[in-house]
Amino acid sequence: MNHYETVFILNPVLSDDQIAETVKKFEDFLIKNGAKMVSKENWGLKKLAYAIQHKKSGFYHLFEFTNTGEVITPYEQEFKRDERVMRFLTVKLDKHAIEWAEKRRTRLKAKA
Repeated sequence: MNHYETVFILNPVLSDDQIAETVKKFEDFLIKNGAKMVSKENWGLKKLAYAIQHKKSGFYHLFEFTNTGEVITPYEQEFKRDERVMRFLTVKLDKHAIEWAEKRRTRLKAKA
């Protein structure tokens, strides 16, 4: 099992219900294909470094999950097909990145 992390940006004009529906769609896709969700984070509305689709902000979300590599291509195709998604990036984490992500999650839990 490989460890992956996906950050995606949703269109800022979406309602809270549409955002929740979109996030659930991608989470359900991963779970249906055998992924184990490690962490899910909603980073909220953030200003973009440059305009994407004439938008200056977007809703950021992060998924951290484990799965085999076969699911990544269809997973990314789902992002490309969904017009609510402005950008996405999926990366495979090495052992150092996994340790860093665990430390970050621990810090976030301590602050909450």
